[in-house]
Amino acid sequence: MSNACSLLQLAEVEEREYTMADYEGAMARWCPGCGDHSVLTAVQRLLTEEQIVPENTVFVSGIGCSSRFPHYVKTYGFHGLHGRALPVATGIKLSRPELNVFAVMGDGDCVSIGAGHWIHAIRYNLNMVALMLDNNIYGLTKMQTSPTTPPGVKTNTHPYGAVLPPLNPLEATLGVSNASFVAQTAEWVPAHLYATLKAAYRHKGFSFVRIVQRCPAYLPKMYEDAVTNPDRLEFLVHPEGIDVPELAKAYKNRVRHDPRDLDAARRFAEDMSVIRLGLFFRDEERPRYEELRRPPKKTVEEKLQLLEEEFDRYAV
Repeated sequence: MSNACSLLQLAEVEEREYTMADYEGAMARWCPGCGDHSVLTAVQRLLTEEQIVPENTVFVSGIGCSSRFPHYVKTYGFHGLHGRALPVATGIKLSRPELNVFAVMGDGDCVSIGAGHWIHAIRYNLNMVALMLDNNIYGLTKMQTSPTTPPGVKTNTHPYGAVLPPLNPLEATLGVSNASFVAQTAEWVPAHLYATLKAAYRHKGFSFVRIVQRCPAYLPKMYEDAVTNPDRLEFLVHPEGIDVPELAKAYKNRVRHDPRDLDAARRFAEDMSVIRLGLFFRDEERPRYEELRRPPKKTVEEKLQLLEEEFDRYAV
């Protein structure tokens, strides 16, 4: 009887259908109108539509407004240090390659203090999704210049306006060897945001997605023109890329781009005269580190012995 009950319980687990409520964590405490809310909804929709098992999923973050993400998704989560989301996510993926790993970072978190980790995570090309929520400002610490802040924008650290050209995350990512998936979307275009997240999750390799988002508290006018004027956006479309046909009526600027063309992807990324949304580059043939790495397999007893030896090193 006990064996029959166990089999029945296993069957119930395997047949369980998850709803969005199964992925809803604590109530989000972002400012009203923050783009993070849109990203959270799209992620929870992705988890639901793909029926991603919560206990087989991990969200990792660093420090920043967007980095509160793991608190708001009912999966495993790790809220780490500033700029350190990717090394933690890398460690999780290498030790538990069967898990679904998402790293969520802000612009300062990813491309400032976390820049070194970001570059090498691209090179490692582990099978995970990296979301960079880019609002062009340090929001959590109340309006300091970030690496992506445009020149002339007045902040607490540059009261007369930022002076350096902004770092271009797409251009930089496409310049790193072994990049395999580079896309850009915007939080105020929810259909495209969801389609991009879906493509990123299904890609085999390191999926880097820059999400252009608004910060209503400190840069409320940054993307105001792009939100109200569809001509400020240009969509890269292709059968092998990301295309949302129902958006064609509202957004007329559509350019055919083969995401296998790295040179064209770099040209599109370099030109910042318009905001381009879509899949810039994808190559699933790029080597993935977790498949090249061959650590010797150890028994449970051997693992316990190694842990005991490591603990002994710190014994007083």
